[in-house]
Amino acid sequence: MKSVTARGCVSGAGIGALVAAAVVDLLATGVDRDIGLPQTAVLLIGAAAVLWPAHRRPPWLTPQLRTAVPAVASLLCTLDSVLRSSALFGPGEPAILLCLLFVAVRHCPRSSVVACASADGAALLALPVRLFLDDGELILSYMVIGLVLIGLTVAFAAYLRSQDYRRTVAVSETRRSERLAIAADLHDFVAHHVTGILVQTQVARMMAESDSDDLDPVLADVERAATEALASMRRTVGVLRDTEDAADRRPVGDLAGIAGLVDGFSSPVQKATLHREPTVSDDLPHEVQAAAFRVVQEALTNVRRHAGDATQVTVGLRYQQARLEVTVSDDGRGGSQLPAAAHGGGFGLVGLKERVTALGGELHAGPRDRYGWEVRAVFPG
Repeated sequence: MKSVTARGCVSGAGIGALVAAAVVDLLATGVDRDIGLPQTAVLLIGAAAVLWPAHRRPPWLTPQLRTAVPAVASLLCTLDSVLRSSALFGPGEPAILLCLLFVAVRHCPRSSVVACASADGAALLALPVRLFLDDGELILSYMVIGLVLIGLTVAFAAYLRSQDYRRTVAVSETRRSERLAIAADLHDFVAHHVTGILVQTQVARMMAESDSDDLDPVLADVERAATEALASMRRTVGVLRDTEDAADRRPVGDLAGIAGLVDGFSSPVQKATLHREPTVSDDLPHEVQAAAFRVVQEALTNVRRHAGDATQVTVGLRYQQARLEVTVSDDGRGGSQLPAAAHGGGFGLVGLKERVTALGGELHAGPRDRYGWEVRAVFPG
């Protein structure tokens, strides 16, 4: 059983009031058939245009058609009444025209909103002519009331239209930002794995030349890195195809995943160790954990790219004074045998700094005292 909402009650009350007003018009004009038929046709056309359910509305029934046709029919009815000096109007037709004016201002395209709104407004202002053709003062008084109603309706509809536009722009900007973030994720994950593939391939070639028996574990690492890279790309491309639930499907990491990064980094040439103090909790905010994961991932990727001669890499996690500190240091001297195209353009640290500072943290990357390199990030916990 569906629950009754306040919006549904208001909508039902509005429809009931509109139908009741139209019935009053029909009863007032039904006495004289010659007078009643034109206005009855106008009421039926206008009511259909206003009350036709959106989910059952045919594609050809555009907002322009819904608002313009009843307005033209009302104007023709008014013209007929002037020529025959006999016509009436009650509360139903003005109410329908005001509803159509609202629809025109809020939903008609820019190219036709002025024309459709003007037609509805003109039809509303012309209604008093049917009754008071010989009394200019009464016509003027009713037109002033009509202008006030038109102004209020247009203002309210224009406000809602502006809100719709702002909402559309906000959604578009959010999707654009999400796509940029997804592109950064694609760089973080795939570059990390592909760089590992390059390093492991070089190691495998050296082992193949020396006929080492340790070649199989290296090839297994290459296979694992390639599999993870393909999975990351497949996952990210899937998100890009459907951005509505991108936030729920973006590849993310946490503090627990850092151990896997460190284990996957180690090779026969380079050893990586993780020092995580017991005070570091897994209950830290998810965005902080994800950013810490990215810092370690990018730092390890840069070690492979720019410090291929490093033999020891140390990853540290420490929590004190309500702040999480993440450090990645190596003992390399800047040697690398990777191809020039694999060195990257230096955007990884820039993206990291933006990510860390957005959370109120600090990022430092630079040489150590004697040799090696260190990346240090501090996040408020």
